[in-house]
Amino acid sequence: MSSKEAKARIKINKLLEHAHWRFLDDEHGTANIVVEHNAKLKQNDIDAFGENFEKSKNGFIDFLLLDERGFPLVVLEAKKEEKDPLDGKEQARRYAISQNVRFIILSNGNIHYFWDIAYGNPSIITDFPTLESLKHKTSFTPNVKRISDEIIDKYYIANTQKPHFQDDPAFQNTLTCKAFLEENGLRIMRPYQVGAVEALQRFAKEGNERFLFEMATGTGKTLTSAAVIKLFLRTGNAKRVLFLVDRLELENQAEKSFVRLLKNDYTTVIYKQNKEDWKKAEIVVTTVQSLMSNDKYKKLFSPTDFDLIIADESHRAINGNSRAVFEYFVGFKLGLTATPKDYLKNATKEDDQRSWERRILLDTYKTFGCESGEPTFRYSLLDGVKEGFLINPIVVDARTDVTAELLSQKGFSVHQLNAEGEEEADIFTGKDFERSFFSEATNIAFCEAFMKSALKDPLSGEIGKTIIFCVSQKHATKITQILNEIAFKLYPDKYHSDFAMQVTSNVSEAQTMTTNFANNNLNGNTHFLEGYKSSKTRVCITVGMMTTGYDCEDLLNICLMRPVFSPSDFVQIKGRGTRKFTFNYKDAKGILHTQTKERFKFFDFFANCEYFEEQFNYDEVLKIPRVSNGGTGTETPQPIDSITITSPDALHILTETPVGFDGMRIDRELFSLASQTITADEEIKTAVFNDQWDKAVEFIRERYEDKPNLYLNLDRIRKSENLDRRVSWREVLERMFGFIDRFDTKDEKLESEVEKFISIEKPEAKYVPHIRNFIKAYIGDEHFRAIINAKEYAELNTYPAFGMAEFRALNGYRESIPNYIKNYIPLNQYMN
Repeated sequence: MSSKEAKARIKINKLLEHAHWRFLDDEHGTANIVVEHNAKLKQNDIDAFGENFEKSKNGFIDFLLLDERGFPLVVLEAKKEEKDPLDGKEQARRYAISQNVRFIILSNGNIHYFWDIAYGNPSIITDFPTLESLKHKTSFTPNVKRISDEIIDKYYIANTQKPHFQDDPAFQNTLTCKAFLEENGLRIMRPYQVGAVEALQRFAKEGNERFLFEMATGTGKTLTSAAVIKLFLRTGNAKRVLFLVDRLELENQAEKSFVRLLKNDYTTVIYKQNKEDWKKAEIVVTTVQSLMSNDKYKKLFSPTDFDLIIADESHRAINGNSRAVFEYFVGFKLGLTATPKDYLKNATKEDDQRSWERRILLDTYKTFGCESGEPTFRYSLLDGVKEGFLINPIVVDARTDVTAELLSQKGFSVHQLNAEGEEEADIFTGKDFERSFFSEATNIAFCEAFMKSALKDPLSGEIGKTIIFCVSQKHATKITQILNEIAFKLYPDKYHSDFAMQVTSNVSEAQTMTTNFANNNLNGNTHFLEGYKSSKTRVCITVGMMTTGYDCEDLLNICLMRPVFSPSDFVQIKGRGTRKFTFNYKDAKGILHTQTKERFKFFDFFANCEYFEEQFNYDEVLKIPRVSNGGTGTETPQPIDSITITSPDALHILTETPVGFDGMRIDRELFSLASQTITADEEIKTAVFNDQWDKAVEFIRERYEDKPNLYLNLDRIRKSENLDRRVSWREVLERMFGFIDRFDTKDEKLESEVEKFISIEKPEAKYVPHIRNFIKAYIGDEHFRAIINAKEYAELNTYPAFGMAEFRALNGYRESIPNYIKNYIPLNQYMN
């Protein structure tokens, strides 16, 4: 047996064992791997197995995997490392047909394909499927004809919500129809939503397995997704669906929506709340971030566990190497995005956020087979406005003197005296606002301008419901305080520090606040119009919450009191106000008053519209009073008052204790001691189990990092655990709370990065060994990285770890791999 045959055999064996297939009988069951002549291995056969496994004279099957009854289930065709697994495709098909087997795995130990010969083509996988996931797969057979033949109309979802509702007299009566639909919560699909599903049907009929919907914010992507999910489940083209979101709040929102729309036929669960019985559900919702952390997607799921994978806000959810989560699974795939590709057409600078997001968006189109730039279906904001489903904003230019200077090319200059008494100028730009440059007067000017020009509720006359986006949580606190002070002066009998509320991740119950605001009961109802159901709190001040997928149709004002550099964030924020709404109120006499929301105001205090849309003509320009800096435009952080001890303090005792080679006990047991303390911290515990990792990390750093007793820090943890790489606070928390059993080694992390690259880029088999070596060397070896970055390739002729011949063999990956790593992999975690 050649060394390459042996290497391939060893790798395949490990992959089979990792997927819980058994070469031998054990406590988990009988052996379910048959090698060649259907001969089960004995213990002393293990080492000998694999000799000439590729040279079967009589057409022997390399590996035959059996189901729990002992019947053939999978043919695994193995090739030498230097051969492409696809070379054995037809041979494996013949074996599969002879055994009445539907599934094939093709592998050379480095790259692997899963193939359902009843439908589709071989797909790259990075792990082998488990027996349990394949049992799920055998319970149905995809058939795209059933997809294309399914009749989709506007009642497609409503028929699931309430079967036979069309027979109800209340529905048939035009006078009572609208009230009947509202009372029963029935969702009628709009023509363009039906059109999106029909477009998918056409694409599927043409043999496509990947689809992309580009639909503007506010056009009902969740309802459209529900229709797609029903289509696949109802026609037997899927038995289980994975719905991926990029934010925690969207996880809950998606689950509630699918329960409301599909519960009569299908079960929906959030994975983290149903870890033990998620397989009983047809629809599983989770965040991409939770699966990416420590590669949990590979530990929790098999590649064949889901048959339809949907990525909500795919531009964000599967950007960069997050796509590895998406590509890990085998099945139909649908992406949803609200950011048009053409929106980023002017992105040219390499260091510009728009350029980076353009690359990500183009990757998204490529991921879904839309390299031409044309998605499966497109419905823009302009389409929605033209057809009467959405509304456009009144865009308000609200720059102050200070922000105008901050946004100018020269920036804002602040002159101060240095330690030598000499005058120095500090230059600040828009990015510095409320981070290193502070101006109380500017914040007051923002708030006063908003209060004077905000759209009013058309029925009560109070300030319309508003979301304000700030630079930081501290900035949000300031703006909240200023607005409440102004509101108290203007309406002393109406508000008591509840006109504006801060809704950021560091505020307790912030997620509940967003829900109450949308439901018009945040701090109760308005005091302007008795009996009118509208939130007493009129303004929510946030930073990053309430941007994506937040539905609050009666919003009348959106304010950007911050510069925005992400195009997708800008589109999402602006889209919060585009939904139509009818305000209604029944007075004491029983008379119904209604008013339709025609426009909303989009206050732009930092020229974001100009930044994204070049020569932008604002609908309204506010003349804000001059903001006087008065020489105090910056607030220099003051040092903490020091305590001076003047009385003498004599040395009481001095002892010397040598430390042994195994170190001090506090060092050896640091992790255990720290775990006991931190897992007992209720606030950290609550944050962790609510998936609020940023908050949990903030707590641990504030309370325990370099504090007395433990003097806990990441470097000490790394040393105490004898790790060959750096760890993050999130990893530490996941280990402490039992989400992971141990910290991965540096090589295990590097191997994971290789697999992500392979699953995303899908290289030919001949490149895979060189790609693996190059990625590991580039990430793990600083000297090698310097050679490649400087393009001093001649040094590779004498470089032992990765020579010139192997570098040449990379072909086009010589450039793409370093770019991929620079964009998506934080190198500092691999340092000692």
